[in-house]
Amino acid sequence: MAAPTQYRAIWISDVHLGTPQAKAAYLLDFLRTHDADRYYLLGDIIDGWALKRSWYWPSSHNDLIRGLLQKAEGTNVTYIPGNHDEVARDFPGLQLGGITIQRKTQHTTADGRRFLVVHGDEFEGVVRHAEWIELLGSWAYTGVLAADRWYNRLRRLLDLPYWSLANYIKETRHIRQVIAEFEETAAREADAEGFDGVICGHIHRPRMRAVSNAQYVNTGDWIENCTALVEHRDGRLELRQWIPDGVGPRRAIASEASPPQNGTPSLVSAPEAGPQDK
Repeated sequence: MAAPTQYRAIWISDVHLGTPQAKAAYLLDFLRTHDADRYYLLGDIIDGWALKRSWYWPSSHNDLIRGLLQKAEGTNVTYIPGNHDEVARDFPGLQLGGITIQRKTQHTTADGRRFLVVHGDEFEGVVRHAEWIELLGSWAYTGVLAADRWYNRLRRLLDLPYWSLANYIKETRHIRQVIAEFEETAAREADAEGFDGVICGHIHRPRMRAVSNAQYVNTGDWIENCTALVEHRDGRLELRQWIPDGVGPRRAIASEASPPQNGTPSLVSAPEAGPQDK
C-alpha cells in the first residue's frame, strides 16, 4: 500500500453519521490515504437530529470514529460542532480522545493568509430567505436524499446513469441565488473581522470563490459530494473529491494556482462536484 499523501491541513464537514446516507466508508478510505499536520472537523459529523428520531449506527460508523481518534494521536484535531451535533457546542475547550471542541477557530496558511473557520449555520441569521438555507440541513432535505437513494437504485437496475433530485433542487434559480447570498455573506463577515477568508460547511455545496476582498471556501459533505479541503505545503488550498475505485472519481474539483501571489490567489477551474452513484 502506498504511503499516505501528506498535507499541512485537512478540513472535513457534514458527514452525518447516524444516517443511511453517510458515506463513512468513503471518508475512512480518504483518511487512510491522506495525512495532515492538523485536522478540522467542521460540524454535523454526527447527526443528532436523525438519531433522536430513529437509531441507525452500522459498524462502518464505528470504524470511522476509530479512524478519527487514531488521527488525533500525535496531530491536532479541532472539532467545531454544527447544528446537527449542536449539543457539543456547550463544551468549548473540552478534549475528547485528543480532539478539541471549539465554537470557531482560525487557521493561518503557509503563505500567511488567515481564515475564519466555522460550521456555517451562524450566517443564516443575516441571509434573506434563510429558511431555504435551513432546508438544506433539515429533515425534509434528508427525505429528499432518501428518495434519491431509492430512485437511483431503480435507475441502476435499468442501466441508467445517476440523477440527483437534491442537486436538481440546488440548481433551481431561486436556490442558486440564496446559496450565492450565503457565500457572499460568509465572506463579508470574515472580511469584516479582519480575515482573508472563511472556511465552512453546512450547505453541502463544495465551492471555492473570491468575494470582494475575501476567499470563500466550502468543504462540501460526505453525503452527496464526498469532498474535503486540503492545504498543500506551500499554502495552496484544494477541494478534493474521493470516491472508491470502481465507484466514482478521485479528483481535484477546485484548486488555487500555485503559489498564491500578493495574497490574492487565482483559481484553477475544474468541474464542479456533483453527486455520485451511491
